[in-house]
Amino acid sequence: MKQPAGKQSPKRAQGRELGPLDATMIVMGSMIGSGVFITSAESSRLTGAPGWLLLAWLVSGLMTVSGAACAAEIAAMMPRVGGQYVFLRNAYSPLVGFLFGWAMFLVVQSGTIAAVAVAFAKFLGVFWPAIAADHYLLAPIHAGRYAISVSTQQAVAVLLIAGLSVINMGGLTIGKWIQNTFTFTKTAALLGLIVLGLFLGANRSSAAWTSSWFASEANGWKLETAFPALGATGALGFALLFGKSMIGPLFSQSAWNNVTFTGGEVRDPGRTFPRALLIGTSSVVVLYVLANLAYVVTLPFETIAHAPADRVGTAALEAILGPRGAQVMAAAILISTFGCVNGLVLAGARIYYAMARDDLFFKSAARLNNRNAPAAALVAQGIWAILLTLPVTVSTTADGAIRYGSLYDELLEYVIPVDVTFYALMVASVALLRAKVPGLTRPYRTILYPVPLVIYIGLAILLAADFLYLKPATSGVGFLIVLAGVPVYLAWSRARVQPAPTAA
Repeated sequence: MKQPAGKQSPKRAQGRELGPLDATMIVMGSMIGSGVFITSAESSRLTGAPGWLLLAWLVSGLMTVSGAACAAEIAAMMPRVGGQYVFLRNAYSPLVGFLFGWAMFLVVQSGTIAAVAVAFAKFLGVFWPAIAADHYLLAPIHAGRYAISVSTQQAVAVLLIAGLSVINMGGLTIGKWIQNTFTFTKTAALLGLIVLGLFLGANRSSAAWTSSWFASEANGWKLETAFPALGATGALGFALLFGKSMIGPLFSQSAWNNVTFTGGEVRDPGRTFPRALLIGTSSVVVLYVLANLAYVVTLPFETIAHAPADRVGTAALEAILGPRGAQVMAAAILISTFGCVNGLVLAGARIYYAMARDDLFFKSAARLNNRNAPAAALVAQGIWAILLTLPVTVSTTADGAIRYGSLYDELLEYVIPVDVTFYALMVASVALLRAKVPGLTRPYRTILYPVPLVIYIGLAILLAADFLYLKPATSGVGFLIVLAGVPVYLAWSRARVQPAPTAA
């Protein structure tokens, strides 16, 4: 049967270098960054009890594995460079595919690269104090509630993004070697944190023994304090905050779709994609839940919720190992974030390469260099991600002093609603493509279908509505950025069909 439409690269035989282990390492390496060590603080403040904290990670994990189970069917069926972009283009329309790529370039992929690179620089500052957010090479230039600056911390993030972009221009072999090495290392580090927390850190003063697991108010938590502008009370108000508490866990578990972007470079995709997606996502979800359980049995709940700079992982290791725990944790996060940035850089450029092949991105991005790497796409992605490291938030303290902050939390609120929406569209495309092209060969069919599809889409709709209600200024802007791609698509499409000018 005829395959779905879409240009194929003349260099598709560039080599299917990624085996099952490589693909699984991309899934796990792109997911494991700094989020699991930081975001539990905000989730704890919003829910007020250790049981709800763990449940937020469990529900987020259920969504993640359900989504991956569905995506595996399409990835095995359409193993193309560009992955999710190709799936959405063929299932819905070229416009939907373009809007996904547009959002990934402007906000989701590049923004995540920037955020994780800044996190890498932040923890490098534990070893070299000169690397700090307030050590400026270029003092902040204000623009409303934001400013542009270049601190030593931002400079390190810039160098990391630029360096890994250049390294990945050397071809897939070196990129996957870095990915495999760092993913193995950071998985071992995360396992070490879990073992230390569960077996050496457990103590009677921790949240597991001193806090009510689900009665948040018994722990001193109040709905109106957790989110003063909520506008809802009782069970509804708590449900809204529980949804918001999932932003950090979802962000920490995102990017598993990155492996699909390398579809044309995966060996035996009919078997490799299902294994990589299911094993990779399930493994990370289990590790994340266990890490949070380690926090709960090691630290008082108040310490989890109000850890300095939200570094819950650091607080846990300091409680177990003493002052040297901060350096051990910083080293683990450096390894984790370095590998995460590499995976995001490696995979993300494949989206823009695929878009350029369809004449929906800069033409230069459609070319491969002599190492079969999408060099121009890597450059474009790297430049934009670097620019996204430069803005900082500006606020004023009670005594009138100006305070500069990270865009990390706001980035989550921009990224997650948009990201979840496109994930949901990909999951829904399983049903859509079964109806549109029932005869297309499907090497793998979603386990327990349609249960994973219903779980993911149902929760995604609830969460997207929740985020828009609670944070319309940031979540709404994320969707507006996506919609701004519509006129860009129309302009690009018109330019694509223009006849070439005739010679005079």
